Amino acid sequence: MSVFILPVLLLVLIVVSVAKRVKVYDCFLGGAKDSLSLVKSVFPYIAAIFVCIQLFRESGAADWLAKVLAKPLSYLGIPAEITQLMMLVPLSGGGAIALLEDIIARYGVDSYIARCAACVSGASETVFYISAVYLSACKAKKLRYAIPVSLFCTLLGTTAACLLCRFM
Repeated sequence: MSVFILPVLLLVLIVVSVAKRVKVYDCFLGGAKDSLSLVKSVFPYIAAIFVCIQLFRESGAADWLAKVLAKPLSYLGIPAEITQLMMLVPLSGGGAIALLEDIIARYGVDSYIARCAACVSGASETVFYISAVYLSACKAKKLRYAIPVSLFCTLLGTTAACLLCRFM
């Protein structure tokens, strides 16, 4: 059934467009043109985020911070082995997936640590990347609480995921 959703949706879109006499190709080109200006305005923010992420990881600060946070996070039920993953998820989705693969290879797919890691990486979002893209696109200026609240919610979600994995 899911194989037919996209073709049916496209067919309905074409039929409605023809019925309303909308020039579909011209609208498509207009959207493509607008997307180029969006990319031009958002790219510096994305580049800055990627540079900061790489500096954070290569400097050793990520490893140091993971060691410092491992003990306090263990009181919340978060295994020390996924501390670095938990810190990486808000920064980089691709890096988080690579770290998840390493955790699964090291501890086994059915282990508590691997299940927690899979839930954390699958249910979390790259907070800084999304913030850079969306908040720069809408030209938001008052962002005092946006990122801290997002990171706190990520921590709550991680804690809840690890709690649920303990009972599964």
